[in-house]
Formats: sequence, structure tokens, C-alpha cells
Amino acid sequence: MTHIAAEDESTSTILVPDDPWYAGYWPTTAAGSDEATASDVTAGDALPAGPWDVSRGVGRGGGGVFLGGVANVIAVGVLERTKSAWAMAFADRVIGWPLIALLQLTPPASTEKTGVPAVEDVVAVSEYEEPTDEELKTLRRIPGSIPTVAYFICVAEFCERASYLGVSGLISNFVNRPMPVGGNGYGAPARGTQDTAGALGMGTVKANAVSQSFSMLAYLLPMFFGYLSDAFTGRFKMILYGVAVFGVAHVLMVGATAPKLLANGGAKAPYFLSLYMLSVGASMFKPNVSPLLLDQMPRDKAKIKVLASGERVIVDPEATSERTMLWFYLLINIGGFMQTATSYAEKYVGWWLAFILPLFLYIPLPLMLLWLRKRLVLFPPGGSDLPNVVRVLKICLSRGGIFRIGRHGFWDAAKPSVIAAKGLNIPTRWNDQFVEDVRRTFQATGIFCFFPIQFINDNGIGSAANYTSTMLKTNGVPNDLLSNMNPLSIIVFAPILNYGLYPLLRRYKINYGPVARMATGLLLSSVAGVGYTVLNNYAYKLGPCGKWGSSDTCVDENGNALVAPITVWWIAIPYAIGGISELFINVPAYAIAYSRAPKNMRGLVSAINLLNTAVAYAIGLACSAVIRDPYLTWDLGGPAIVGFVLTAVFYWMFRHIDKEEFFLTEMAENEENGAAEVVGNNGMNKTANPVEKIAENEEFGISSKQ
Repeated sequence: MTHIAAEDESTSTILVPDDPWYAGYWPTTAAGSDEATASDVTAGDALPAGPWDVSRGVGRGGGGVFLGGVANVIAVGVLERTKSAWAMAFADRVIGWPLIALLQLTPPASTEKTGVPAVEDVVAVSEYEEPTDEELKTLRRIPGSIPTVAYFICVAEFCERASYLGVSGLISNFVNRPMPVGGNGYGAPARGTQDTAGALGMGTVKANAVSQSFSMLAYLLPMFFGYLSDAFTGRFKMILYGVAVFGVAHVLMVGATAPKLLANGGAKAPYFLSLYMLSVGASMFKPNVSPLLLDQMPRDKAKIKVLASGERVIVDPEATSERTMLWFYLLINIGGFMQTATSYAEKYVGWWLAFILPLFLYIPLPLMLLWLRKRLVLFPPGGSDLPNVVRVLKICLSRGGIFRIGRHGFWDAAKPSVIAAKGLNIPTRWNDQFVEDVRRTFQATGIFCFFPIQFINDNGIGSAANYTSTMLKTNGVPNDLLSNMNPLSIIVFAPILNYGLYPLLRRYKINYGPVARMATGLLLSSVAGVGYTVLNNYAYKLGPCGKWGSSDTCVDENGNALVAPITVWWIAIPYAIGGISELFINVPAYAIAYSRAPKNMRGLVSAINLLNTAVAYAIGLACSAVIRDPYLTWDLGGPAIVGFVLTAVFYWMFRHIDKEEFFLTEMAENEENGAAEVVGNNGMNKTANPVEKIAENEEFGISSKQ
């Protein structure tokens, strides 16, 4: 909204919609100011919602936008002639609606359907009061609305994850198993056997090494690309670069499935090249997409809102971020569930179909991103805060010493106010709030250090869980299909958390903070680890080959695999429990990584979160030599024991964070002015959440500390 102030100070102000079509029509007092004199505007007028609200909506074609703009220009002309905002609104409806109708684009009948509030509603929202300490403890909390564009970013993430996970889940069988005896020549085994699909026949140790190194790179390289996007390219441009690399990788991988290449071993070169290119593309995409999504969220602290029922509630930005990231994580796992199709494709048709399906799922991704480009809130790269973080850390270590790390007051030594009070001649390029942001960032990275054990227990160390599944009776079910129970459990359970458990806890004012949720996730993943361990122990105990059940030598005289009399569906239970644990771990982690990082380090801190997954893969890679028979039971049981211990340690160390009030790092320095609403706002990323006016130096995402 834009404030138009009458020249007579005794008169009130009116509000007009912030819309690109009005640029240049309102006389402004200064460049970049949102205050404008308008002596020819009737004091107290307020503009109702009109076609400008839908000229930016989803589904408008170029012609619709043009006609909507024509309608707005005419309406502004009426305002200038009649000196009445209500006359402008009348012209906007009488002229604007018919123009839109020419394109059969019926605008919504009410603001409740568009998600774009009427001006009167926005005025009420902008005047929300901040809750008192007592209200923070007693009032019910609700999430704010989510911008439409955020859902499209979630769909883009679905396309990327579907194409990535549709391939990555097949690595073990492709590299480990040889071309099946009596198969169709494309890698699929003969019908009616217990064999699994195969291609390169390099064995379990090399297959584990390839799988773990591929995934490790996908989660290690984001440190580099996250820094580049913060400092030089911006998040969206780096995402586009990653998508381009993705496309080339998928085409190469399909080419590697040619029957002649599979038969003579020539598939190795194009397959491994495409596989690691896919890893690089994911590294460019992954650390930037979740910060880009949260960039679309209104930047605000908790506010009071009075519902239509008269109930006073708190619009909680943490609840909004939580709901947004649950949708994000849900779409990730719907994408991951696409591995079901690729698993059946490898089993019954061959590798060419298994790899071409992810390519088809990838194709909408670049098209959607190009369409979204002008509809997103995009922060330009502002240089990374990393050098200043290093300087702050150096000062704290030199003034306090390494033994004061983690103690109260350790970070105060780098605050400019403390340096000035002590009369020290230490140059600073930051303010006190920046030092607090750095403290919160290091606290967040400490939390992330516990995540590798969750990931190991969630999926089994290395490919151990997959090897367990090869010892079980499949009866025609692809052995790697059961790992899809992980994303399936997330698909089922995410809405239960989103619209069931969490709202219920908020209604009864039960504080189930991010640390408590993550501790729950760590505990559940350890339980999953116990499930894998018990199942592998029984597979060894009941199988015809004892503790060598997953080895290539466990076959009959015809070369068909011998298995334990246990259905492979039992392994779905620990996979599902591990998936549910991810909802409690990863969703709060996205919000913590974003909210606690300095503005120009969000891509990097998001990458640090991903780095811990790389650490888990590195552990799996280092243990490749022992992730085999006869050690699989301890490979799975050892991490489960460690997981239970670290769960208790984690909660004891970080439980105090649940008592902190959620806010974005830049909010403290802009309490009076509100946080940034940068260029690029439009009807798709507007919400009914309280958003204060733009601070003068934040219009382009640059905070005062820079």
C-alpha cells in the first residue's frame, strides 16, 4: 500500500494499491519515497479493490495484463479530472471489468477468493499491535496466509526432486548387480524370478562408494554455490544454472542405457559422467530454493489480529514458516515417491524407461522457472557477509580465547558499542545486531551438527538397508521400491501435522518448539535404526546363506538369488518411521537456517544445513569396506545406539531455544520501520499477513548494517 498525504497537514491520508501500473502517475515528493502529496485527492478517500488486484493474478495472459493496465490508466485519468478516489474506483469497475471480460477472465467476486485483501482490510492489518509478554504466553497462535507464488516454488522443487530422486534411488542396483541372466537385454530380469535389475556388476563395495560419493557431492558442493549465490549471482540465477546442468545430465544418462553399451560395459563412461553432473546441478539448485521460498514470506514479527469471531490471536511468523516448509517438504517427497515408477520400470522394462521418466519430470522445471521470474520477490546479490563473520570471530577469539566459546558474553567482545566503551581502536563494519546475528548463526550450525546421525538411522548407513532388502522375499516387487515408503509416510503424515497436530497444540497453547520437534525426530530415527537391525538379524538367522545372504555367492545352481522366508514388506516399517522423523527434523531446520542467518549469508547457512547430510554420506563412504556381509547387523545397530544417546544430549544443549520468540535476523534493527518488501512484489506474492512499510535503505534488500 502507498500512503498519499494531503498537502494540508490537518487532513488525513488515503491509501492506494502498490501496483506497477501506477508507477509514474502519482506525484512523489522524492525518489524512492512512498509518501506523495496529492492536493487534488479528497482527504479520507480509500480505494476499493478493483481490476488491478487481478491484473497481477495467476493465469493472466499478456493481453489480459495489457487490458488491465489500460483500465488502470483510464481510472487514474478519472481521478485527476474529478479529484475523487471513489470516481476512480467507479471508472475502474465500469471500464475495467468489461475489458477483462473480453478475455473471458472473470475476476473474483470477493477479496476472500483472490487472497488479495481490500484496502480497508489492509489498513487494519498494517495497524496490528505487537503482543505484550502476557499475550505471547496466553493468546492462541495462527499461521498467516501463504503467497500464491510460494506454492509454485514448491511445485518447482517437486520437479527437481522427482527427476533427481528418480535416478539416485537406482544407483545401487545399476552399479552393484550385473545384467541379469535371461533378462531382456535392457537390464530387466526374467519374469517370475527373485532376481533384481542390474547393469554394471561392480559389486556392493564399489556400488556403495559410487552412491555415497554422488550424494556426498550433492550436499557438499552447496557450500561453494551457496556462497557464490549470496555474493555474486543471486539465488534465482544460480537455480537456473543448476537446472541447465540438470538437463544435460538427464539426456546423457538416457544415452547410457543403449543395449550395446550395457552389453559390452561401455555404459560406464556416459553413466558416471551424467551421474556426477546431476550431483553438481543439484548442488547449485538445492541451497537456493528454500531461501528463495522464504524470501517470498512477509518479514514481520508476531502481531495481534482480531478474528471475525472477536477472538484476539497472534499471527505467528514461525507458524507461517512452519506451514510453508511443510508444504515444501511434502512436495519434495511427492517428487521422491516418483521412484516407485522408476523402480518398476527397471524391474519390468529396463533402464531406458527408468531414466527417461525422470527426464520427462524435469522438462516442466525450466519452463516454470522462466514463467515465475517476473513474479518473484528477488533479492539481488549484496556481497557475502562471510568476511565480516570471520572478522567478528577473530575479535572474539583474540579478546576472549578459545575456552570462552559457548559461554555467556563470548560474542560481546566484537560489538561496536563494547569496543567503543573500552576505547579500543578496532575498525568495525557492522553494528551490534550483526554480532547477535552471527551468534544465532553459530548456534544454528551447532544444531545442524546432530543431523548426520538422524540421516544415517533414517536410511541405514551407506546402502546397508538396501542390501538387507536383497535378502528378503520380493515375489515380483522391486527390492528398491520399499525405500519409497519413506516419502510415502511423509506424504501421508505432513497434512496430519500441518492441519491436525500443530493447530491442536496451538489451540491448547502447548509450546512444541523447534528443538522439541527436532528431538522427537532424532528419537524416531533411532527407533527406525532398531527396526533395520532386527530385520537384518532375522534375515541372517533364517536365510539359507546365513551371514552371507546379500553376497553374490548366495544363488542356486541356475544363478537365481536365494533369500530368507521373510517378506520384503517388513522393511517398509523402519523406512516409514524414518520418513516421519524427517518432518520433525528437516522442516524446523529450514526455518532456523533462514531466520538465524545474516541476510547475505542465507544461501551459505542453508548449505551448511545440507552439509551435514554430506557428512552422513562421507561416513557411509568411509565405511564402504565394512558395509557388507557379515557385518550388516552391526552396521545398522551401532548408529541406532548412538542416536538414542545424542537425542538426549541434543535436547539438553538446545532446549532453551524453544523459549525464544521467532524473528528474522534483520527484524531487530528495523522494529520501527518494519522489514523489507523489495521490488518484485505483485499479486501472486501478496498475503494478508501484516507487512509494514519499506525502510528506505531496504528497498533492494540491503540492510543498514551494510
